[in-house]
Amino acid sequence: MKIQQLWVKRNDLRDMQVVEREPKPLAEGEVRVAIDKFGLTANNVSYAVSGDVIGYWKYFPAEGDWGIVPAWGFADVVESRCGELPVGERLWGFFPMATHVTLQPGKLTPTQLIDFAPHRKPLPGLYNQYMRTANDPPPLKAMEDARCLLFPLFATSFVLFDYLIANAFFGAEQVLIGSASSKTGFGLAHLLHHDPKITQRVVGLTSPRNVNFVEGLGVFDAVVAYPHIASMDIGLRTAFVDMAGSAPLIEAVHQRFGDQIKESCIVGATHWEAERDRAEVPGAKPKFFFAPTHIARREQDWGPGQVMMRAFAASMKITQSLTGKIEVQTHRGTQAAGEQLLKLLNNEIPPSQGLMLSLREC
Repeated sequence: MKIQQLWVKRNDLRDMQVVEREPKPLAEGEVRVAIDKFGLTANNVSYAVSGDVIGYWKYFPAEGDWGIVPAWGFADVVESRCGELPVGERLWGFFPMATHVTLQPGKLTPTQLIDFAPHRKPLPGLYNQYMRTANDPPPLKAMEDARCLLFPLFATSFVLFDYLIANAFFGAEQVLIGSASSKTGFGLAHLLHHDPKITQRVVGLTSPRNVNFVEGLGVFDAVVAYPHIASMDIGLRTAFVDMAGSAPLIEAVHQRFGDQIKESCIVGATHWEAERDRAEVPGAKPKFFFAPTHIARREQDWGPGQVMMRAFAASMKITQSLTGKIEVQTHRGTQAAGEQLLKLLNNEIPPSQGLMLSLREC
């Protein structure tokens, strides 16, 4: 058995190679899992763009200038030297774009475990948790693809939703969502739209070609194409939640709304090749939003595990509302995986499409 991994150049994501490695013998307590499938979204590009800053490249190290992009997926235990985790167990969590990976399970419960591999201990702990799926209820088992493609993004939507509520929307009367066609973006809009206690207006900003898709979701009070930002009404105090990570977009919004911007948080990098360095802008200073930080705060308020439990419940509801609006396509093999990643990087995947990949041919 050869282990195959898809490597990308960290400073040139379009430069890829498939690397084959011999599996190392397992140490006591380790397991080897075969990665069955994983979702590919703009979220993975955000992981790569911020890989050196946050540490995403360190979860599954490559060599030299190369990195392995992490993804959310399912894997099955195929070798085990951990008595509490037998061969055949199916796990959901954070995996490399590869055919196999070795984990060092610890703190096992009937529903989850933590990877205690030494190189992962200093990294954000949220991504070291894996769910044991054997006892999942049938409705959740039936949503495997959505769990990879949508749940991690909608969980972030929920955390953003709670962040805004916890801060009383920073006094804002409307929420602007940049890159509204992104799943995290329209997931946040869904939660705001369907909460009867929310009075804030919700406006989606998107590219002209995605306006129809975003309007069709039915969760925005208004949808504005990027070229029309300069003519937007500036009469409302505004919270800006940006999934694009584009300096020109941030500057355009801040220059238009000025001191009416009461909160400005950058969540993702869907416009991953856009200029990042920006000039000083009026209004609240833009800052990066790191979901695990808010989750950690809420863990203290609500108790361990409560944030993700609520986030997953919200994710299921949002997913069910999207029936017929997202077409899932499955691609297998290293060549197909590389091709689809390149298409994503080239902005050739429409928001109405979800990609499930596997490096294994069958």
